[in-house]
Amino acid sequence: MKQRSAAAVFFLPLITFGIYWIVWLAKTRGEVNGQGTSVPTTWLFIVPFVSIWWLWTLSAGISKVSGGGTGGKFALLLLLGNIGATFVQAGMNTRSRGIAGSAHAFATA
Repeated sequence: MKQRSAAAVFFLPLITFGIYWIVWLAKTRGEVNGQGTSVPTTWLFIVPFVSIWWLWTLSAGISKVSGGGTGGKFALLLLLGNIGATFVQAGMNTRSRGIAGSAHAFATA
């Protein structure tokens, strides 16, 4: 998964009046779908009540790709919005660095 600045994930939605929050959701959906999950289109996020199911599906996809639990990611995204996305992105960055670091260590050994 692409590493993004957690600070950017926090501040850009404030500067862009929430538009970057939707962009982050769409880009993250595309990345997890590229790694074998099946999260539906981001347009479903704007449908009332369906957005809750969509966030659960996205959280499950992120968990499948980066590890960890689905419930915590879902709660962060649902209850805290872009603040929760900051923590989810930081976790994804840490996991991807750990995976890349272990692959690099394996390749150089």
